[in-house]
Amino acid sequence: MKSDPSLFRQRLRAGEKLSGTFVKTPSGHATEIFGDLGYDFVVIDEEHAPFDRLAIDQALVSARAARIAALVRVASASASNLLSVLDAGAVGVLVPHVSSAQKAANVAAACRYKDGKRGFSNSPRAGRYGGLSLQQHVEHADRITTVVAQIEDPEALDQIDAIAAVDGIDALFIGRGDLAAAMRRRRQRFVPQPNGSAPPRNARESP
Repeated sequence: MKSDPSLFRQRLRAGEKLSGTFVKTPSGHATEIFGDLGYDFVVIDEEHAPFDRLAIDQALVSARAARIAALVRVASASASNLLSVLDAGAVGVLVPHVSSAQKAANVAAACRYKDGKRGFSNSPRAGRYGGLSLQQHVEHADRITTVVAQIEDPEALDQIDAIAAVDGIDALFIGRGDLAAAMRRRRQRFVPQPNGSAPPRNARESP
């Protein structure tokens, strides 16, 4: 029996083993298929796939139909972009390049009503098109909204404990690709070149 998608945050925080995948195809079909296959969640990838607002909306409708939790990896951590996907019915967001505790706190605040700064409207899908009262919508949204910080910058590693401790951040996701590329660039800047060869053009001396 399928679990209620609105319980995704509760299951994640309880440490359940959950299966999911990224969706890169801007249509609702892939999301619906993953739901039928029994996956627990999908991540609709606005950052690295051609999802516009309409395509995200379509994928979220399909997630609701297939009863699968849908998060959105946003292209921007702006408050308006986070609000847009949450209003459209995403149960959570995956936010790239959370490199400090302050940025994590800003993201968490933009996604929460109580003790946060999320803009209110119960007229979109998340508020059941006005079917939920102000109090019902606020309580339901704060209960189910999952906020995942993506760690993919070397400076984030220095603050990872502080980022994880931010109230409203539910999980961390290691962005291996960006992190590896960034650390490689850093290594190229600071590691002496073999045989006395010249360093790359963008190299600089360690302070």
